[in-house]
Amino acid sequence: MALAAVGSGAPGNGVRTATAPYSAQGPGASLHAYDIGVLVVYFIFVIGVGVWSSIRASRGTIGGYFLAGRSMSWWPIGASLMSSNVGSGLFIGLAGTGAAGGLAVGGFEWNATWLLLALGWIFVPVYIAAGVVTMPQYLRKRFGGQRIQVYMSVLSLILYIFTKISTDIFSGALFIQMALGWNLYLSTVILLVVTAVYTIAGGLTAVIYTDALQTVIMVGGALVLMFLGFKEVGWYPGLEQRYRQAIPNATVPNTTCHLPRPDAFHMLRDPVSGDIPWPGLIFGLTVLATWCWCTDQVIVQRSLSAKSLSHAKGGSVLGGYLKMLPMFFIVMPGMISRALYPDEVGCVDPEICQRICGARVGCSNIAYPKLVIALMPIGLRGLMIAVIMAALMSSLTSIFNSSSTLFAIDVWQRFRRKATEQELMVVGRVFVVFLVIVSIVWIPIIQSSNSGQLFDYIQSVTSYLAPPVTALFLLAIFCKRVTEPGAFWGLLCGLVVGLLRMVLEFLYPAPACGEVDLRPAVLKDFHYLYFALVLCGLTAIVIVTVSLCTTPIPEEKLARLTWWTRNCPHTELEKEAHEGTAGTSELPPGEPPAGGGGAENSGQGPEQHAAPRRSWGKLLWGWFCGLPGAPEQALSPAEKAALERKLTSIKEEPLWRSVCNINAVLLLAINVFLWGYFA
Repeated sequence: MALAAVGSGAPGNGVRTATAPYSAQGPGASLHAYDIGVLVVYFIFVIGVGVWSSIRASRGTIGGYFLAGRSMSWWPIGASLMSSNVGSGLFIGLAGTGAAGGLAVGGFEWNATWLLLALGWIFVPVYIAAGVVTMPQYLRKRFGGQRIQVYMSVLSLILYIFTKISTDIFSGALFIQMALGWNLYLSTVILLVVTAVYTIAGGLTAVIYTDALQTVIMVGGALVLMFLGFKEVGWYPGLEQRYRQAIPNATVPNTTCHLPRPDAFHMLRDPVSGDIPWPGLIFGLTVLATWCWCTDQVIVQRSLSAKSLSHAKGGSVLGGYLKMLPMFFIVMPGMISRALYPDEVGCVDPEICQRICGARVGCSNIAYPKLVIALMPIGLRGLMIAVIMAALMSSLTSIFNSSSTLFAIDVWQRFRRKATEQELMVVGRVFVVFLVIVSIVWIPIIQSSNSGQLFDYIQSVTSYLAPPVTALFLLAIFCKRVTEPGAFWGLLCGLVVGLLRMVLEFLYPAPACGEVDLRPAVLKDFHYLYFALVLCGLTAIVIVTVSLCTTPIPEEKLARLTWWTRNCPHTELEKEAHEGTAGTSELPPGEPPAGGGGAENSGQGPEQHAAPRRSWGKLLWGWFCGLPGAPEQALSPAEKAALERKLTSIKEEPLWRSVCNINAVLLLAINVFLWGYFA
C-alpha cells in the first residue's frame, strides 16, 4: 500500500524528502548516450501503445471511456492493479523506510494480497450487481439521498490531489533530478503532459494497456537491480551481516539513532515499543488496506472494467501475486543501499544530512536512486529511470482517469441533471487538464515543505480520513439495517476525530536524532495504525447506533445492493432503465445509449460518418473527445432492460469459478508461508 509505505512514525524512520537533492552522480557526470536512447525508445513505445489502445477502444460512451467498455481480460486488470498502486512514491518511500527500519514495511505489501482477494470475491460482485461506475454512486443507490455521495466524491478528490498526485510527482521528479540533474519543474511538466495526453484521448482502455506494458518494464528493471545489489553484498546472508554493521562515521553522541534496529530482519515487532507494532501491522493496516483496495475508485474501477466476474477475480489473483514482489525488489534493495553507503543513506547528524540530501532528519529517501546510479551499468541505468517514470506515469494516469470519472458522474451530474453522455465525456476530459494544472502549481509547496513534513502528512491524511470510509462500506455491504442518517453521522464523527489527530500531528512534528521528544502522549505512544483501528470501530458504533434509532430501509429497496441480496431479480434496475429513456443521466452506467453501435463506431466514427464539409480541426477535436460523427439511434425500453441485465450479471461458468478459487487458495498459502518465514 502506497500510503503506508511512506513513513513509519518513528523519528528518522519515516521517509524524508529533500529540498535540494544533489545529483547522486557527482559533479560532471551525466547520462550516457545509450541511457538517453533507452529513455527515448521507452517514451515512443508508451505513447504508441496508448494511441493504439485508444483507437481500438470504445471512447464515445461513459462505459467505454470510464470503464473500458467493460471488455477487459484478467491479465491487463491484474497488471494495472499492481502498477496503479506502485507509484514512484512507493519506490522512494518503501526503499527508504526499508533502509531506515528493515523488513517490516514489506508487510504493507503482503497485506494487500488478502484485500485484493476480498475485492474480487466480496466487493466486486456487489458493485457489478448494483450496476455502478463510481463508489459514491454505489452509496447513493444503497442509502438514497445526495449528501453521502457528494461528501464521498469531494473527499476522494481532495485525497487524490493532495496525497497521491502531488507526492508521486514529487518523488518522481526528485529521482529524475538526482539522476539527470534536470530542473525539477521541467522534468515534471514533461511527464505530466505526456501522461495527460493519453489519459484524455484514450480513457480507461489506454490507461489499462499502458499500465500492463509498464508493469512488465517496472518488474523487469527492478529485478535486475535487485540481483546486482544482492551480488554486491554477498546475497541474503551477506545483507544480514553488512546491514547490522551499517553505521555512519559521523554519529550524534549519547544516542542510538545511528545503530540499525536489532529487529530489522523480523516482520512482527514488539506491540508497544516496535516502530511498526505487529497488531497494528495485521489489524490496523487491514483497515487502511480495505479503503485502498476495496473502496477506492482508482483500484475498484480497474476491476469493474472486467468482461465478467471471473475475469475480475483472475485480475485480483494476478495482482495479489505481483504485490508479493515489492518486498524483494524495493524493500531489500533499500536495505542493501544502506549496507553499501552507510554514510549517506544512514546519516544521522542533522548538519551532515542537511548537506547530503537537504533534510535534517535523515537521508533514507535517497536509498533507491543512489543504488540505481551507483550499480546499474550503462544502458540499464536509462531503463531504470524509465522504470521510475513508468511507476510515476501509471499511477498518475490511473488517478487522472478515476478523478475525471468521479467529477463527471458524481459532481457534474448533480448540477446538470439532463447532461448528455457527450457532455459528460468532454467535462471528464477538461477536468483532467484542470488536475494537471493544479498538480504543477502544487509542486513548489511540496518542495518547500522540508524535512519530510509532506510524507508525514500523506500518511496522516490517509490514516485519519480513510478508516470511517472503510467502516461505512463494510456495514453498507454486510448489514441491511444501516440507514442513511446513520451512515452520514458516522462519517461526520469519524472525520472530526480524524481531523483532530491530524492537526496535532502538524503542530508537533517528530524530533531529529538527539532532540527531546516534546509531543503529547497521544501522538508519541499511540501508533497511527492503532489509531486507524480505533477510529474505524468508533465510526461503526456511531453508524449502527444512529441506524437503530431511525426507520429501516424497506427490503425491496435493497435488491442487488448488499452481499445478501446481490442475486435478487432486476426489478428496481429495470424501472430505472424505463425512466431513463428521456435523458441519458439515468442510463445504465457503463453502456452506450446506442447499444453496441457506439462501441464500434466511436473509434473511427468522425471519419466514417462525417459530412464532407467538416474541417480537419473539427475531426481531430471529435476524435480527441470521442464524439461520434452521426446521431446514434435510441434503444427501446425492452432492449435497455435486456442490456442492463447482461451488464449487471454476476453469473460465472463453473469451470472458471473453480479455477479462480483454486488459484486464490494457492496464493494465500504462499502468502502465509512468506509471513511465517520472515516473521
